[in-house]
Amino acid sequence: MQAEIATPIPAVAAYRSPRARAIALLGPLTVAAGIVWAILQPYRLTLLHPHGQGFWWLAIEPPLLVIAAGAFFALVVARPLIADLEGSDGTA
Repeated sequence: MQAEIATPIPAVAAYRSPRARAIALLGPLTVAAGIVWAILQPYRLTLLHPHGQGFWWLAIEPPLLVIAAGAFFALVVARPLIADLEGSDGTA
């Protein structure tokens, strides 16, 4: 029976280089910027007042595109890039 509540994190997993941290923050910061943009300029979101607008006019809006780009970067681009940076010998 183990008395410890939490197990220690290995030093390799706990340490991230500043470059990897910066890359990991790019996606969430972009999503946050898109949300702030949508809050500060709600008239750009025609979903709030769709008077006779078609699907593409409602779906393709700049704040929504910024949010989607940030999410895409965080999920598809940053994860493999960070894994590659952490797996390299540190010379990159």
